[in-house]
Amino acid sequence: MSFKQFGGKITPQLLEQYEKSPNWNKGKFQNLQETTMDIGLRDYPKLIRQQLKGRAERIPKSPIPILPFQKEEFLAHSEQMKFVWYGHSVMLMRLDGKTILIDPMLGPDSSPIGPIRTSRFSEGSLDLIDDFPEIDLIVMTHDHYDHLDLSSILRLKGKVKKYIVALGVKRHLIRWGIDEKLITELDWWGNQELDGIKVTFTPSRHFSGRGLRDRAQSLWGGWVFQGQKETIWVSGDGGYGPHFKEIGDKFGGFDFGFMECGQYNELWRQIHMFPDESVQAATDAGVNLAMPIHWAGFTLAPHHWTEPVEGFIEKASELQLDYIIPQIGELQSLATPTSSEWWKKY
Repeated sequence: MSFKQFGGKITPQLLEQYEKSPNWNKGKFQNLQETTMDIGLRDYPKLIRQQLKGRAERIPKSPIPILPFQKEEFLAHSEQMKFVWYGHSVMLMRLDGKTILIDPMLGPDSSPIGPIRTSRFSEGSLDLIDDFPEIDLIVMTHDHYDHLDLSSILRLKGKVKKYIVALGVKRHLIRWGIDEKLITELDWWGNQELDGIKVTFTPSRHFSGRGLRDRAQSLWGGWVFQGQKETIWVSGDGGYGPHFKEIGDKFGGFDFGFMECGQYNELWRQIHMFPDESVQAATDAGVNLAMPIHWAGFTLAPHHWTEPVEGFIEKASELQLDYIIPQIGELQSLATPTSSEWWKKY
């Protein structure tokens, strides 16, 4: 196991910086509302059994193919946002002529240091990076292994102009050789401009950490992109709460929302939404068109891999929320969004 996987260490200087955040208290970053993982030491044997039991029946019957990248069409001028979803929470987005990569975890395993391998449902995902165009911006929601991947960051190095990340994540990128002058950290509600696109970091109800000693030593959250004509929101990982309505009120709703939906369990309901909560969160925030993410990549919870999308559709139909479910690798445009039940093949 490479110690490099753990990322950057917290120095006294960094600690002094973090302590200035209004979201830092009692030696760590805090959620806006009381939040716990309802897991004690005695729960771990049961949890491990849940994860292992019937695992083969809970994953796709065969690898999920990734549709070929249509680079020319992706880069072609458009008045509307375009994007490609690569499973889990990876999105390559084109907005107002800029290429933005969100949570670029394209590696083959989301548990590189864990006792249980969590292999990706799709093969060859890391090689996709070689065909990507120059990346104007990478944003990171938090530092968990299924969102911040060492192998992907190293493969992307040299083709990324700028990184905007959650407060505390910068130290990992620097440890992995990224030029610190390219990296901006934001606290909740902080924002940066990217050639006319306003990028804002929004709260979520979650936690962070890559090792045993850095839990909640960096922030977590979502991202809002306010372009010339569209406002796009990535919810980020996290449990349901009143912050969704607050976010929607601040931005006047959203043209499109990438909604976390998957890898949930009753034991950690406060830090990961169930499908019905994901739809409710989108409704609270005033999302016009929603898409469930954080599924179809890895098995990180003891539910069937298609349960999140099916639960999302059921609740969205009930609340009359418009949604799309694109295939992995499929180029989508808000000008002509499409959807299919592709997952039923696998």
